Amino acid sequence: MAHVGSEEKRRSMIDQTFPLIDLHRHLDGSVRLETILDLGAQHNLQLPAWDLEGLRPHVQVTKPKQGVMAFIAKFKWMLAVLVDADACRRIGYESVEDAQREGIDYIELRFSPWFMAETHDLNPSGVVEAVVDGVEAGARDFGVKVNLIGILSRTYGPDVSWKELDALLYCRDHLVALDLAGDEANWSGALFVDHFKRAREAGWQVTVHAGESAGPESIWQAIRDLGATRIGHVLTAVKDPALMDFMKEHHIGIEACLTSNVQTSCVDDYSSHPLKIFLDRGLMATINTDDPGISGIDLNYEYEVAAPAAGLTLAQAHEAQRNALAIAFLSADEKKALAANKSR
Repeated sequence: MAHVGSEEKRRSMIDQTFPLIDLHRHLDGSVRLETILDLGAQHNLQLPAWDLEGLRPHVQVTKPKQGVMAFIAKFKWMLAVLVDADACRRIGYESVEDAQREGIDYIELRFSPWFMAETHDLNPSGVVEAVVDGVEAGARDFGVKVNLIGILSRTYGPDVSWKELDALLYCRDHLVALDLAGDEANWSGALFVDHFKRAREAGWQVTVHAGESAGPESIWQAIRDLGATRIGHVLTAVKDPALMDFMKEHHIGIEACLTSNVQTSCVDDYSSHPLKIFLDRGLMATINTDDPGISGIDLNYEYEVAAPAAGLTLAQAHEAQRNALAIAFLSADEKKALAANKSR
């Protein structure tokens, strides 16, 4: 990983007087290595290794992958240990504890119940209920404010996505938004317009993975047809100045994930990432972790190492931190309270 030795780098890129926020973190990409080993032993699973360093290369990215789907293949052993509702509840709880250890004040955790249920043929609705239970218990115990985002995994196609949406709606009052993730290159967002119409009718916000493996047209579609007010990754927006102007004018949020974009080879390196361009143009861009368990990073790493390597100044890192509160799926009163609590 890159190291930056400037005077500015030696000052924290995180404003300690302002809430630290992660808006784009996959729950099912945040399973601890220790938890994989523990659940593997409990359930007599055939893990590829039985110690942390032996397991690490099977779970974490050690060199860039060729594309998003190769990166997603790294989920294999995280999903393998989701053998029942208790395991799903546990990773929800531990994800909040990990956020607290990172100094995070507010986090939005997203998950695909079908993706989590598939390996052991679990009931997707039961997965949602277990995740909600674990996350809400973690929020109470660790004092971190958390909201949940449901994911439709486009990789399964629109028919399965209706079943996945039904599972998420089973706990509709415990989720704040719907996301579309998975194989963007081969499954157009146009196949999921009705799914997102139903989600908006249920009162949910919308964020969509777009512009990661497809061009600017995918981002336009997410905004215009799916109703997205935030976009995950959004790398290819840099190719379309009119799109960037539109996103600025309409305050469309950007959930940037620096390290994972390098690890998926969607950008060549940190310095090639468009996050600095987005901030230079005044877009509502933010810094997030994506799948910290797979990337082997945390939010502090993204600010202190990845952001400077991507060319961000101290002021821009702080701007991204403030943008995160501005575009968070929170009410105005909740945002005000979060900021007030941090500044005391």
